[in-house]
Amino acid sequence: MVHDFHSHTFHSDGVLSPVELIRRAVTRGYKTIALTDHVGIGNCEDVVRQVARDCEHCNRYWDILAVPGVEITHVPARAIAEVAREARAAGARIVGVHGETLVEPVEPGTNLAAVKCRDVDFLAHPGILSEEEARLAAQNGVFIEVSARKGHCLGNGRTVVLARQYGFRLLLNSDAHEPGDLLTAEFQRQVAIGAGLREEELAAVLEENPLQLIGRLRLGAGQLA
Repeated sequence: MVHDFHSHTFHSDGVLSPVELIRRAVTRGYKTIALTDHVGIGNCEDVVRQVARDCEHCNRYWDILAVPGVEITHVPARAIAEVAREARAAGARIVGVHGETLVEPVEPGTNLAAVKCRDVDFLAHPGILSEEEARLAAQNGVFIEVSARKGHCLGNGRTVVLARQYGFRLLLNSDAHEPGDLLTAEFQRQVAIGAGLREEELAAVLEENPLQLIGRLRLGAGQLA
């Protein structure tokens, strides 16, 4: 059983349509997939509304929870709260922020703005997470991602260490852009262990934390069916 809150369709830099991505997730044994295409202020409303219609439709027919969301990406750090509000207003049920990964020139201050924002659910691939960011993530209930994606995974070890120290909750996501990026339950477990998680911590990260996040999502009746 896989819960995955970070993926991309052809509405940003993924290769699949929303419906095909959801279908392939079903065949991989997913229970939850969030479609979180890259957005800024200009494309946010259009992307969310299109993806939300496909998620709602697929949820009626297949045994999966497909959640419309966004990944706020490379926007000015001081604009993150504004774009997060825009995404919520457009119908995004989950809001992620593209963190300060070591392999892209993300503006410094992005991580901090994300963990301060009450409209943000998770910070993706934060790179070298600071102790202040860790403390605020725990305080504000912002989940931090352990990434299965090449390059973005380079900060996973520090993220796990700080999660133990400060108590913020972790999610392990694929950041899928194409079919081969989707996780299996066994590969998700291997990534978790490779990031430094202990056997006794796996259930929290792979099962309990996802269910907690699902429980607080702003889901309509059609998405819960």
